[in-house]
Amino acid sequence: MSAVFRVGNCSGFSGDRVDAAAPVVDTLIALGGPCAIFFETLGERTVALAQLEKRRDPERGYEPMLERLLEPILVRCAKHGIPIIGNFGAANPAGAAKVIARLATRLGLPDLKIGVVHGDDVRARLNLDTHEVYEADTGLDMGGGDVVSANAYLDAKPIVDALKAGAQIVVTGRTGDPSLCLAPLIHHFGWAYDDWAKMAVGATAGHLLECGAQLTGGYYYDPGYKDIPDPANIGFPIAEVTAEGGLVVTKANSTGGLVNAQIVKEQLLYEIHDPKHYITPDVILDFSDVTVTEIGLDRVEVKGFKGSPAPRTIKATVCFDGGWLGEGEISYAGPNCRARARAAADVLLERLKIRKLDVQARVDLIGVSSVHDGDGGDKWRASSQEPDDIRVRLAVSARTQDDADQAAREALALYCCGPAGGGGVRWRTTPRIRTQSYLMLPSDLAPGYSLHVAKELA
Repeated sequence: MSAVFRVGNCSGFSGDRVDAAAPVVDTLIALGGPCAIFFETLGERTVALAQLEKRRDPERGYEPMLERLLEPILVRCAKHGIPIIGNFGAANPAGAAKVIARLATRLGLPDLKIGVVHGDDVRARLNLDTHEVYEADTGLDMGGGDVVSANAYLDAKPIVDALKAGAQIVVTGRTGDPSLCLAPLIHHFGWAYDDWAKMAVGATAGHLLECGAQLTGGYYYDPGYKDIPDPANIGFPIAEVTAEGGLVVTKANSTGGLVNAQIVKEQLLYEIHDPKHYITPDVILDFSDVTVTEIGLDRVEVKGFKGSPAPRTIKATVCFDGGWLGEGEISYAGPNCRARARAAADVLLERLKIRKLDVQARVDLIGVSSVHDGDGGDKWRASSQEPDDIRVRLAVSARTQDDADQAAREALALYCCGPAGGGGVRWRTTPRIRTQSYLMLPSDLAPGYSLHVAKELA
């Protein structure tokens, strides 16, 4: 058994760069030794949007960029024995496996072994009347609506089981994000699931790597204050883990970005409510005594994290039909553009009243105030700045697509209905999702995996 196992991250969310994996794989091959890569593409809203896509087409509902993510690296990973793990199955892991099988067959890998993890979809097992609401969501008014999806955060075990069975690529739906990194470490080192110190190593590595380039300077980058080299070619992160529990984070060779102590500290605290009690499906982490030390160029050692027994309950995120979002935009530029944009905003809000559309509305003047303004637009109404151009954005929430569409189209009507000089109109409607989390017992779940050969699925 090798003393060091490397895990590379190749994606931090659905929509991340599709060419990030190749430099990570190149680096792992060049360094030699046992390793694995993982793709994290699934946010809490992403799985609900994937469920909506699956409703429209039962064959879809997986990560839409799946082939683009895998094609550049699938052959080399198979050749060099680098397992691939990804939650790019989203709402349809079985559908994703078929896409991978077709891709593998086309690339000359008909015998590629594909593991498919199931059990995260708990709609048939979750009772909204009896299961406890997650404390952070207690008291939320979901406003009714049909359940679109209910997905529990599975732990690393079914991924490990699939790897033990010989899977070269493992497709999951909803899992704990750190579990994607922890699983190949458990498989390689043979760690016990109740060795909380070792579980903490892998889960901490996964927590640091799960958001991809956030650990290599992407979200740290603030030009003139916190600069990074070559941000257009930012490299993705790699964790080096030892059997004894050592952890060093670095990044792909010959890439931009950087890994330093400050970035690692920022990412360590990302999404943390209580640093002494960070809950993952596999282990509860304590970061209160962590030390972060730069030991070389783009190499940071992390020590002092602790683990305690896994939580007695598992979080399941339930997504409800939230109606429709309507958006309409128009731009004003040049002299007096602020007055024209304000007038357009007032006209839009008045038109919604005149037409008695059943919507809740907000207007932003992008370029004056939007991010930090309230729904009433107090900041842009009080502003006296005169920018070169302003983008007026109307956003409405509606129960029906027709109301949302009709409201958004009022921006289009401003082309001829004024004020003067409007242009660049766009409008659209999008289904909305509302989420609420519940707690389930592990005994309520039935996770598992199936193993397939590409040529049998293609």
